[in-house]
Amino acid sequence: MRSGDLQSKKWIVLKGVLFLLLAVFAAAGLLLQSFRVETAALLAICVWASCRLYYFLFYVLQNYVDPTFKYRGILDALVFLTRKPRE
Repeated sequence: MRSGDLQSKKWIVLKGVLFLLLAVFAAAGLLLQSFRVETAALLAICVWASCRLYYFLFYVLQNYVDPTFKYRGILDALVFLTRKPRE
């Protein structure tokens, strides 16, 4: 673990809660601007697809494609996908 990494479990959980609140407020803001069923459906699809992409980049790639490569972030995973020959 690098020295600058967040190590306190309490602060890590707080960070997760703040991300959740940010997502909820952003979604509420979008829906308040244009409350239609289509808007809610597109927002739900966007959130679902983003979660699946994150799961793919950090679980599927690491456990099924190349278990030796460790990613630091989404950009690292995308660079890995573009540079490494896939079978």
